[in-house]
Amino acid sequence: MKKQLIATVVLAVMGFSAMAQGLQRDMQFWRPYDKRGINIFETGKADTVEFEGMKVRIGGHFTQQWQNLSHENKSDVVNNQNGVNLNQLIDIGSGTNLATANLNIDVALADGLRLNLISYLSSRHHPEAWVKGGYIQVDKLGFLNLGNTDWFDKYLTLRVGHMEINYGDAHFRRSDNGNAMWNPFIGNYIMDAFTTEVGGDLFFQSNGFIALVGVTGGEIQGGVTNPSARKPNFIGKLGYDKQLSDALRVRLTGSIYTTKGSARNTLWGGDRAGSRYYLVMENTLATTAANFTSGRINPGQTNNITAWVINPFVKFGGLELFGNFEQSTGRAANETVDRTWKNIGGDLVYRFGTYDKFYIAGRYNQVSGPLAGSGLEVSVDRIQVGGGWFVTKNVLAKLEYVSQNYNDYASTSIFREGRFNGLMIEGVIGF
Repeated sequence: MKKQLIATVVLAVMGFSAMAQGLQRDMQFWRPYDKRGINIFETGKADTVEFEGMKVRIGGHFTQQWQNLSHENKSDVVNNQNGVNLNQLIDIGSGTNLATANLNIDVALADGLRLNLISYLSSRHHPEAWVKGGYIQVDKLGFLNLGNTDWFDKYLTLRVGHMEINYGDAHFRRSDNGNAMWNPFIGNYIMDAFTTEVGGDLFFQSNGFIALVGVTGGEIQGGVTNPSARKPNFIGKLGYDKQLSDALRVRLTGSIYTTKGSARNTLWGGDRAGSRYYLVMENTLATTAANFTSGRINPGQTNNITAWVINPFVKFGGLELFGNFEQSTGRAANETVDRTWKNIGGDLVYRFGTYDKFYIAGRYNQVSGPLAGSGLEVSVDRIQVGGGWFVTKNVLAKLEYVSQNYNDYASTSIFREGRFNGLMIEGVIGF
């Protein structure tokens, strides 16, 4: 409670202070942190904000949930050395979850040169404030005095730093700790491809065609020890994104992520902030901080990973369709054989009312693959149905019903015939 209060007060003070000093202006080649950021993927090349010298923009996100979920399973009794049944689910009921908050800092360093830094002030997993990552984005080269740089300024964007990797399109729509403004749902995908890595990427866009190449260290923190185990990670993306008419927008991308080795890759475990469904399918020894990925599935691939995903997106009037067709092959460090997991999802969203103030949404998501060690083929499926109300462009209220099922797990697993379902309410502030 003390941490929530501190985070709230800090964000409030920063917000009022920034607005009082006129620092809440838009930035060049930037995604707004409020409602306007919805359905923005990579930042475009439209130079609509004039550079007027170095500017600092301070913003933030604040999110709170009320949860009313129940869970059940049919597992064998498996006692630990103290006689505690590790397959007995913890008793959960209705209540509020920990409030989460992000601090967003953007700095216009030069014309077409921007610094982005995001910190988590309050998160489910970590009790302290910590930096998610920071990077420099270059959209124009005039500050280098190289002469005519139209070849870069019109088509290319370079990012360098410790940053959220641009693999797939789902990461542009997911909830990121306190930032839940762009996600029409409350939970993210069951298999959540998200991580931050040190490196860089170069993005090309022209007349709807897009392409990206990136190289990173393949790890969430990096390091210099155990060099023989560390290999570079390569990221690629090809696609087409075009507003074909006033009513119709079509986007289709394909992405690949591959690394031959790392001390510990976190493509499927890079979200250190935690999931939204607190303590579902956890045993009686669980805590919200230690068991921070409740409801998600991590395939346990930390080495020799190759993942690819195809993401179609169609928007016609107020109707939106987003798809996620994904496959990941890899293994843990102590395994000798690769395992392949599949992640299939589809979102259907309809926005309506003046300035699309309201929306209703539905999602289906299924993941399947062999477990590490046993090789047992299992699957997990989820349905999410809900809606939202943008009270203002900075304030969003969401309601969601969620139902998730665990299939084909062994009788000794806590997930044997497991299920959780119920209602969630979430409030979001972004500026």
